[in-house]
Amino acid sequence: MRKAAFLDRDGVINIDHGYLHQPEQFDFIDGVFDACRHLQNLGYLLIVVTNQSGIARGYYTEHQFALLTSWMKQQFAAHGVKIDGVYYCPHHLEKGHNPYNIDCDCRKPRPGMLTQAIREYGIDPAQSLMLGDKAADMQAAAAAGVARKVLVLSGQALSEEDKQQADEVWPSIYTALTAVQA
Repeated sequence: MRKAAFLDRDGVINIDHGYLHQPEQFDFIDGVFDACRHLQNLGYLLIVVTNQSGIARGYYTEHQFALLTSWMKQQFAAHGVKIDGVYYCPHHLEKGHNPYNIDCDCRKPRPGMLTQAIREYGIDPAQSLMLGDKAADMQAAAAAGVARKVLVLSGQALSEEDKQQADEVWPSIYTALTAVQA
C-alpha cells in the first residue's frame, strides 16, 4: 500500500481569496513547491481534496474549476512536482433548485473525497497525512483513518478548539521540509 499527503487547496496550496476560479487570482503559498517536492521525494502521493461550494453557489462552473486545476497542475509540474490526484466537492446546501444543492458524502468534514482516493490509489491511511487549514479538514481525515492530521496557519483563523482536532499545527506547508522525514 502507498502513502499519501492529502492537501486542502485554498489556504494550504494557495492564499484563500475566496471562490477563486482564474489563474490570475491564484497566489501560491510561499514554499509550497519545495514542500510538495520534499513529500514526493519521500514517497508520498500528492492528493488535493478541496471543497468547491462556489460551483453550487453559481460563482463559477465545473469547467472553470477544471481549467484552473489543469493550470495549477502545470505550475507544479514546472517546479518538478507531480500532483497525483485532485478530488473536489462541488456541493453545498443552498436555497433554490440546483443539482449541486445536495447533502453529499464528499463535502468535508465528511470523508468521501479521501476514502475515494484511498480506494482508487491503494493508499494506506495509517501511513498518510492531511494538511488543511480548517477543522473540517481534520474531521474528514479522522473519519477516513488518516494517521497524521496537520493544521496550517496560512489559511483560516483558527480557534483553540480547532487546533485541538489536529495532531500538529504548522505555520504553513513549508514546515513539511523539517517536520516530515523518511
